[in-house]
Amino acid sequence: MSKFGELIDLSIPVLLDFYTDWNEASTAMHPVLRDVAAAMGDKAKVIKIDVDKNQELANALRVKGLPTLMIYKGGEMVWRQSGELDANTLIGLLQEYV
Repeated sequence: MSKFGELIDLSIPVLLDFYTDWNEASTAMHPVLRDVAAAMGDKAKVIKIDVDKNQELANALRVKGLPTLMIYKGGEMVWRQSGELDANTLIGLLQEYV
């Protein structure tokens, strides 16, 4: 879990995408997240977390639905939602925390 703490304890917003390869909605978000990462550049970080490989973390964060998206800033969760979103919505959310 300490590695997770290092991931989210940044001065820029960090968008986490909890997904699995077998979940259609999760895989549909991959190109959207690439667009978000490209649009935000070094003003934000986008991290994909495979729930199947990180079950302990997913359980600790009570991830139930997929995909689950979270934004952290300075180690604190500032936003969370389950389900798909478009790139423009995610970019707008991240810009609120830049």
